[in-house]
Amino acid sequence: MVYAPPTPQLLRNLAGKWRFRVYFEPVIEKERLHKFIARCGVCSRRAAEELIREGRVKVNGRDVTEMGVSVTAEDTVTVDETPIRPEKLVTLVLNKPKGIVTTLRDPQRRPTIMRYLPEMGAALKPVGRLDMETSGLLICSNDGELAMRLSHPSHGIEKEYRVVVRGEVTPKGLLQLRTGVYIEGVKTHKAFVEIENYERRRDSTLLKMVIHEGRNRQIRLMCQAIGNPVTDLERVRIGPLYVKGMRAGECRVLGQQEIEKLRALVGLD
Repeated sequence: MVYAPPTPQLLRNLAGKWRFRVYFEPVIEKERLHKFIARCGVCSRRAAEELIREGRVKVNGRDVTEMGVSVTAEDTVTVDETPIRPEKLVTLVLNKPKGIVTTLRDPQRRPTIMRYLPEMGAALKPVGRLDMETSGLLICSNDGELAMRLSHPSHGIEKEYRVVVRGEVTPKGLLQLRTGVYIEGVKTHKAFVEIENYERRRDSTLLKMVIHEGRNRQIRLMCQAIGNPVTDLERVRIGPLYVKGMRAGECRVLGQQEIEKLRALVGLD
């Protein structure tokens, strides 16, 4: 005869019928150490694995260098001797104005995005960069795994720009932008490029450009390569997120549905 232990529901029914109390042991949830480190906002999961291999992580005072270790909320985890705890994950978008550096601190004391980020009780960091004279949509987050995947070109996140260039873009130049130009010896990937308007009086062309890469000053260098230097540049979209309706310097915290869409785009459940 095989003994089957009583189910929790059966015990509750018996307790109600015979008037005795039932106590259940609390379930302590375990989590892989590298996931725990990423959830604390220290870095991505992959970078957390490197921290573990390098011997920079301790659990309850003991060095951990092998993969596969699990921890609970009751364990004490330190990275470089600094205790870490999970913080509430926050992701927001900022409409970065021109003349602002995409960093939290600047040794040259130039104005940074820090002046626009609200106090959220979390260490928010910019996801990718916009150069100082480029305005528009910038994601900031303390979700290390999400930030890493959004930044990596392998996930092909679309970035849309409103681009004003000097002069009239020729059919040949337009084809070059669409099929790829060489920047520092490396050809850019194919891009979606449309001419929206040519203003003869100012001799300038308005372009809509959508790229999947994130190379440093890529849009500016692409346009420079075809002989039409950029005079104004704004990022208006990242994936499903738009800057439309946001004032310069305005921040907006993303809702749960928006977060889920972003995570799904980069393969995170």
